[in-house]
Amino acid sequence: MLRAFILFGFGFYLMYLHISGEISKYINMKYSYLSFSAMIAAFLLALIQLIIVFRDEDKVEEHDHLGHSHSGENTIWKKLLVYGLLTYPLIAGFMFPIATLDSTIVSAKGFHFPKNNAAGDDPYAQNQFLRPDTSGYFGKSDYEKMMEREKKELLKQNPIVVDDSNYLMTMEILYNYPGEFTGREMRFTGFVYNDPVLKDAHLFLFRFGIIHCVADSGVFGMLVNMPEKASYKNDTWLSVSGTITEEYYAPFKMKIPSLEVSNYRQIDKPKDVYVYRKY
Repeated sequence: MLRAFILFGFGFYLMYLHISGEISKYINMKYSYLSFSAMIAAFLLALIQLIIVFRDEDKVEEHDHLGHSHSGENTIWKKLLVYGLLTYPLIAGFMFPIATLDSTIVSAKGFHFPKNNAAGDDPYAQNQFLRPDTSGYFGKSDYEKMMEREKKELLKQNPIVVDDSNYLMTMEILYNYPGEFTGREMRFTGFVYNDPVLKDAHLFLFRFGIIHCVADSGVFGMLVNMPEKASYKNDTWLSVSGTITEEYYAPFKMKIPSLEVSNYRQIDKPKDVYVYRKY
């Protein structure tokens, strides 16, 4: 019977995530049908488990009357261990609030480029990259074709307007082909992260992005040079526009895309702070 309750618990938890919209903090909504299918499966398995329990109750009672012993079956400690492991995710899910990632995570884990883009890298182990990298999910030729197609679409825009739907795609293109976009106008939004390495009015604007699920999530964005030595605290949300350029970033020992900001304004924190990779 406890198994049925646990399965019902998983079903109701997934239902809660979908109804509340919190599921978007765990997966790219393109794949929401998978979690919805898991919810239906949990309910169906729970019903099947209930049927099995009620059907076998009479058989168990009959065997007990005939003197059969169950002393050799699962011990109480094994049951506590197994059911404890199964119920822990439910307790944590229902009892603890879902945290929204912010600059604290960036400070704790930092951000960096992948060591390389080889297809042998495990893309599911990658996170906290300054630039999105989806090369590990495709063959080399397929990835290059996709990048070329998306780059052509982006080159048609002037200014380049970055929104939630194209944020990760645009950042990936800019980092892969920085020279081809130098001098173009761009507008995007993000939260402030003041890197202790940077000086004057230089700071990073980031968004937390999910490529497929939270396992491959990361912090993605650009270095921006604010005018008039403007300064903002971490996690302040800004909308900026300016000219794309390149700037040497000492920790990486290389030039990275940056934005020479001409106009900016502080904005409210968006309802959905995450962005997702579209294909």
